[in-house]
Amino acid sequence: MNLTVAHVYPDLLNLYGDSGNVLCIQKRCEWHGIKCIVRNFEAGSQFDFSDCDVVFIGGGQDREQQLVLQCLGAKNARELAEAVENKTVLAVCGGYQLLGKYYETAEGARLDFTGILDFYTVGREKRLIGNYEFKTKEKIRLIGFENHSGRTYLGPSAEPLGKVIKGFGNNGTDKTEGVRYKSTFCTYAHGPLLPKNPDFADMLITSALQRKYGEISLAPLDCKTEILARRQIRDLYI
Repeated sequence: MNLTVAHVYPDLLNLYGDSGNVLCIQKRCEWHGIKCIVRNFEAGSQFDFSDCDVVFIGGGQDREQQLVLQCLGAKNARELAEAVENKTVLAVCGGYQLLGKYYETAEGARLDFTGILDFYTVGREKRLIGNYEFKTKEKIRLIGFENHSGRTYLGPSAEPLGKVIKGFGNNGTDKTEGVRYKSTFCTYAHGPLLPKNPDFADMLITSALQRKYGEISLAPLDCKTEILARRQIRDLYI
């Protein structure tokens, strides 16, 4: 078996080590006996995800997000929309916001995003910062680090990725975290997310494999080191 991962704008969207999510997918695929190929789509490139199984979009600051909008274009936006419908997608922070309708800055300027998913984000001067924890509908408890000035609000057709246990999540008020649609997972969790949450990493890999090969289950890996790291992070910081 094999998987191909598309890494979207690694030269612009790699805040707080988000590219570690791609490294984690590669390594866990290797341990599972799955060949994993990574294709980087840098600024100025035309997206073609036809032979890709996973699409990853990392986070960036406001300047990088504006650069992304300048070089995205209609064709690339359509490729992203098709990926959200037909691939396994992980989008973090700025990459998450990119899939929504718009971002309104704290000064009132509006940046129109792709509108692929039903949510919008409003910037505030006070940032939401800290290690946090949330739980998915599969009862998987995820930990990560959030640092965002944007408050994201879900529309009626958007389903949250999880419910905040401790921390802020989408907006600090309604206890939602992220967005989930089909096999697309959006979150504010930096860290990077997947090395801290091996169960979720394998869930994402399984999702991509099942879309490609049909019903598949992965054998459990020895995750003693990852579990110990999670426990230490929770005990010290959450």
